[in-house]
Amino acid sequence: MKVRGLRRSTARLETYARVAGDEGSDLLVLVHGNASSSVFFDELMESLADRYFVVAPDLRGYGESQALPIDGSRGMRDFSDDLRALLEALGSGLRPHLLGWSMGAGVVMQYAIDHPSEVRSLTLESPLPPYGFGGTKDVDGTLCWPDRAGSGGGAANPEYVRRLAERDRTEDSPFSPRNVMNSFYFKPPFRVSRPREEELVSAVLAMRVGEGFYPGGARPSENWPGVAPAADGINNAMAPGYCDLSGIAAISPHPPILWLRGRDDQIVSDASLLDFGTLGQLGAVPGWPGPDVFPPQPMVGQMRHVLDRYALAGGRYREVVIDGSGHSPHLEQPAAFLAALLAFLAPDEGA
Repeated sequence: MKVRGLRRSTARLETYARVAGDEGSDLLVLVHGNASSSVFFDELMESLADRYFVVAPDLRGYGESQALPIDGSRGMRDFSDDLRALLEALGSGLRPHLLGWSMGAGVVMQYAIDHPSEVRSLTLESPLPPYGFGGTKDVDGTLCWPDRAGSGGGAANPEYVRRLAERDRTEDSPFSPRNVMNSFYFKPPFRVSRPREEELVSAVLAMRVGEGFYPGGARPSENWPGVAPAADGINNAMAPGYCDLSGIAAISPHPPILWLRGRDDQIVSDASLLDFGTLGQLGAVPGWPGPDVFPPQPMVGQMRHVLDRYALAGGRYREVVIDGSGHSPHLEQPAAFLAALLAFLAPDEGA
């Protein structure tokens, strides 16, 4: 069933979404990650359209949705509030299944924290760590530094940011958006077909770059590695302090949760190659203060710790690790991903 476009003027912004399936079917909402858009879900949407009405919005500042600035100090709340406004515009009484990928998993967790009775199920694919990305050192999310140095907008690679702003489609640098996608979103040597790759690169480059958007500002810090979060833009919205999704453990009622991740994810892992703790330990960033002060962030351990608390409080979750996959199992191992997702959703259908 073909994916089609939809635009809605909501109480918050003009939102573009990709949709598939029958509007009378159960609603499944897919929320994309950072440096991507709804375009990354096309194959998955086509696979699900015979069972669900699938809606995949472009978040503010991404894809074809309105480019309103992101208040990083609200964590994921700008996005979750936008999602609520879209669902209200689609029709009252909707109780969706929510699936979020990477940063999008942070959005759906925030949505569930804010509206737990309105969520039918949660699927977290390669999720943003519950205490934010960077700058924490244990499963409880303890800060490495009080000013949260090592996280936020200043943690983005400046050459990658420059090439994004210039809409660079080349393969002449490891920091080109195309090469970053193929090296980090996927487990090398996986690549999609060349025509599909061009679509995905275009989706990455459609992200707004600059003040209020990607990556967000930075403040100088006396603490290693010398930068701390400002309050604007997406990477600051994912910084610890602003982003705290650990409240998912205490929500009630308890929607079932599926946690899906690739075994070889280089972005969200306990040794993430985008985390200053890992880079310092590898000697890639000089001056590392050592594992007692700034160890690699235990991202997987933090997620498991929070979901174990959710289970102790009466919730239910399942963790599925997909072999042969990096950060994007829905693209890299679509059959295994779809099988796990449908096995999770099917018992809840008709509830």
